[in-house]
Amino acid sequence: MLELAILGFLAEGPLHGYELRRRVAALSGHARPVSDGSLYPAINRLARAGLLERRAEPGASAAQRQTLSLTGEGRADLLRRLRDPAEHDITDSTRFFTILAFLSLLPDVADQHAVLRRRLEFLERPAGFFYDGDRPLAARDLADPYRRGMLVVARATSRAERDWLRETLSG
Repeated sequence: MLELAILGFLAEGPLHGYELRRRVAALSGHARPVSDGSLYPAINRLARAGLLERRAEPGASAAQRQTLSLTGEGRADLLRRLRDPAEHDITDSTRFFTILAFLSLLPDVADQHAVLRRRLEFLERPAGFFYDGDRPLAARDLADPYRRGMLVVARATSRAERDWLRETLSG
């Protein structure tokens, strides 16, 4: 998802590494902080693959700054990743939200909606955190207030997301 975020933000325009790191960190939030140790190797992989390019610019002091920009091949790769995300990118909320942040870059609304339908289909499958044999337990079945809280929050979040997905797909 880090590479998708990098490509997505660079599709919006060239950025210096520091600004790119700030935007990626804001997108991923506190749940998955972005370190230089993960960002710059990802940038290097994308550059070696020809998906982005670097341009040296004079810095405010003696050090040069690198401006990163997306190549045509990088834009095509980004659109491919958005159009056909892996299953775990659909089922993991944080990964899906990264896709959602850039989904409007897909020029075809039908492609956008195909991704949204995959997420909705996933959310409509029966699921649970805690089971009694093969039967998922409802919040009312749990004595532990924290586990009950997990279910209450997860179900409310899922319901809100399903409502939004249905509204978006019908509009």
